[in-house]
Amino acid sequence: MSADWRSDLVDEVRGLIFRAEPGVVEEAKWRKASNPDGVPTFSCDGLICTVETYKDKVKVTFAKGASLDDPAGLFNASLDAGTRRAVDTFEGDDLDREAFTALIKEAVALNRS
Repeated sequence: MSADWRSDLVDEVRGLIFRAEPGVVEEAKWRKASNPDGVPTFSCDGLICTVETYKDKVKVTFAKGASLDDPAGLFNASLDAGTRRAVDTFEGDDLDREAFTALIKEAVALNRS
């Protein structure tokens, strides 16, 4: 992906994830011709989330998002899914860094429980 607001946001999200939980492991999965870099996945005692870029947004999908408290209301996608929830961020949106970090910490705690 060429450098633009999406790649900047992915870098920021990656940094927030690693600051929230230094033991996180990042892997690229699901490589294919249309996405040779694959999908960044973040795990710590189980899958935490994936980060995907689309033409108009960056989507962070929490594997067990339906089980997480989201008092700030960050989840705005996959709300009807049985297990996962996602945060879609569009150009110009301001990501609530504190609330996002809290979700990462809670997801890790859930994996460890």
